[in-house]
Formats: sequence, structure tokens, C-alpha cells
Amino acid sequence: MIIVPEREIPALLTREASYKAVSDVFAAMASGDAYNFPVVREAIGHEDALYGFKGGFDRVGSTLGLKAGGYWPGNLEKHGVINHQSTVFLFDPDTGMVRAMVGGNFSTALRTAAASSVSINHLARKDAKVMGMVGAGHQAKFQLRAALEQRGFEKVIGWNYHPEMLSNLEEVASEAGLPFEAVELEGLQEADVIISITSSFDPILLENHVSPGTHIACMGTDTKGKQEASAELVAKATLFTDEVAQSVSIGECQHAIAKGLIKEGDISQIGAVINGAHPGRSSDDEITLFDGTGVGLQDLAVSAALVDLAIEKGVAIEVDL
Repeated sequence: MIIVPEREIPALLTREASYKAVSDVFAAMASGDAYNFPVVREAIGHEDALYGFKGGFDRVGSTLGLKAGGYWPGNLEKHGVINHQSTVFLFDPDTGMVRAMVGGNFSTALRTAAASSVSINHLARKDAKVMGMVGAGHQAKFQLRAALEQRGFEKVIGWNYHPEMLSNLEEVASEAGLPFEAVELEGLQEADVIISITSSFDPILLENHVSPGTHIACMGTDTKGKQEASAELVAKATLFTDEVAQSVSIGECQHAIAKGLIKEGDISQIGAVINGAHPGRSSDDEITLFDGTGVGLQDLAVSAALVDLAIEKGVAIEVDL
């Protein structure tokens, strides 16, 4: 069995490798060559932790496995480690034997950013110039770095419930040589692309915050009850997602479905756009929305790439099991 320790992963995994792995697995999902297993997620009644499993099988990538982990809200304060903790296990689909154990913390951040980046590449207007961010936490920095590589952006604007955290976005914009401006939510009308990455249970983005032709990537809603965009805004957009079943149950589309504003058939897989089976954006005035719920196959694809990189770089640890 190969072990790729968490400490080695930041030096191994690039945004380019993450993008390719996520794009390829989305395409495989849309063509019916890969599927996710039902998600298990439980409050364990200890340390207020949420713990669960995401897994799946990709025939194209010959990838089988699961990600185990969750959220321990007191970790940083009590133990000095990040609150989100996860580990990925890969198995040989031909024999069922365990192939690898891979740290899942840093890779989760990159695969989440890669998903929104894929959606921007395939759905945003080609002339997009202003990048908008809703949310300015740790994950927002990964999101913004990946997004800025997809278009010739000239400016970054951002809003956060705690304005003092907007320095995170300004730092990334500065790295890219771009100006940054803090705005009120109405100011997001200037944006050509908007990424929302929050843990909100109430809608933040409303119809009057978004201009025609905008592409929105809602990346924070991954649990029943969470919500970043109003149901009315979701219903106004042309909708895409990583996996439709998750979009309607735990993703951004759950609320518009519940209100009867949209049907499950109104949501398309982003992989269908990658494969050419769906045309994607149809006009410059169309609002497109990607509901990034996060699927286990993303983690498996990125972890499989990490195993290859670790072996190539000589940092993989091999053990008998």
C-alpha cells in the first residue's frame, strides 16, 4: 500500500493537476462511466463533530475508493489543527485490495476550487473582466487563485459578512497584479463572474445583486438547509451541477425545488458541457449558475493523481498491509 502523507501534498499537487482530474471525472460522470455512492454524514455526539464518507467508482480512471472525514469545530482552538479533517482510501478495482491512503485536507481545498474553475472555463462569458467573491475565508483564497486563471480578469471585487477578512481576497488579487475593491452586495452587479463560498443558511445573493450575463458558482452549499442564493435567483438562471441528485437534496437547488420554482430536469451536469453533449451558455445575457455540491469522485480523482505524483517525486511511502 502507498501512503501519501498530508505534509507532502502542498508541494506535490498543483492547480493544473487538480483541474484536469476534476474535469475528467465530471466528464466520466456525465457519460455514465463513473458514479458516486450514497453519502453518509452523521453528527457523532462528540466534540460537536460531523463525520461521514463519500465514495464512488470511475471506470475511465479505474479509480475506486472513499473519503472519510468531517468537521470538528473546536480543533483549531483546542488542538492547533484545522477543523476540517479527511483521509482518502483508494482500492484496486480489479482485486479489491487497498492501493493507497492519501491525506485529504489540502487536496479537498484544491479540488473544490478546481470545480468552480471548470465551471468558469466552460460557462463564463469569454470577455469576463470583473471577478466577484462572496465570502473571504480560507477556502476563498483557493477559489480566487483558480478562478483568475480562467479569464483575463482586470479587477476583483468582494463582500464578506466580516469585512476585516477581505484582506484575504486583496492578498490574492495583489498576487495576480489586480486591483481589489470591497463592495456592498448591490455592488456585485459589476461582476461578470461571482463565486460564493460561505457556510450560510440564509440567502445572501439576491436577484438584484446579479447582472444579466453573469456566471455564478455557488460552492458553499453542501448540506440540507444551507443556502447562498435566493430560490428566485436560482430559478432565473440556467443551472448546472456536479451531480443532480446532490444538487436537489443538499445543494443550492434544494430550495428552488422545494418552492416548486424549478424541476430536477432543469439542472444539467457540467460534465455534459465538457463532453459537448450540452451547449452550455447560449447568449451573452444569460445568467448561468453552477451548483458545486462536492462529490466523492472529485476526491478520488485528485488522490489518484497525487499517488502518481508522489511515486514520481520519490516521496511515496510503501508499506505491507
